[in-house]
Amino acid sequence: MKKFTNTDRIKSFAIMFLPTIIFMFLWELIIHQFKIAPWILPSPSQIFVSLFEQRFLLWSHTKVTLFESVIGFGIAVLLSFIIAFLLDLTPLVKKVVYPFLIISQTIPIITIAPLLVIWFGYDLAPKIFVVILVCFFPVTINMLHGLESVDPEIIALLKIMGANKQQIFRYVKLPNSLNGFFSGLKISATYSIMGAVIGEWLGAKAGLGEYMRRSMRSFSVDRTFSAIVVITALSFALLLCIRWIEFMSMPWLRKKPSWME
Repeated sequence: MKKFTNTDRIKSFAIMFLPTIIFMFLWELIIHQFKIAPWILPSPSQIFVSLFEQRFLLWSHTKVTLFESVIGFGIAVLLSFIIAFLLDLTPLVKKVVYPFLIISQTIPIITIAPLLVIWFGYDLAPKIFVVILVCFFPVTINMLHGLESVDPEIIALLKIMGANKQQIFRYVKLPNSLNGFFSGLKISATYSIMGAVIGEWLGAKAGLGEYMRRSMRSFSVDRTFSAIVVITALSFALLLCIRWIEFMSMPWLRKKPSWME
């Protein structure tokens, strides 16, 4: 494996962050040049000042959103694993359940969330349910594809050697499905924060979605943008966690990603 030097690391980070820095600089320049009102579009400096000033209040709302996201995401992953396993194990179950999986994704979450608030109130349950709805499908479909894409000749060979279904699943199908499983996890990890915020936006006592709703009502656009910064940071942090777990779980494909160098 090629050994990365400090120069390589600096170049890697520059490629990642330089476009963002340039974008922020141009944004700041345009705001000052055209004297755009803060309640229409605040400058990056105003957003970060608001982020600092509201840090304690933002943190209290962030804890709620993060809790909802992690709990919902964990339940969604567990359900996805069970559903994918059952669909792969029993073709008849797949024919019955698969259409419902597709239908569940055709209904806009924004239309379901208000009903959940009516049924379960303004507590955590509706937000966690929304997170589960937006997260379980990518993991289920990607893992199911991995389970089904095993070479039939390998399975036939194992059966000839006397392997049972449990052994085939453990030693062949499960390792083969990990690529798809982690691909689904990466997608769902970013969806989990979005799902929690959507649920909070439509009715909550606390959370980043509720914080944004209050900020918009008072025309505090800088506070709204500061919440967006936090949401982006949370999504990115969850994605990095999934990538680290993937790195540790698949030694046969272990190649240190650039962000770990």
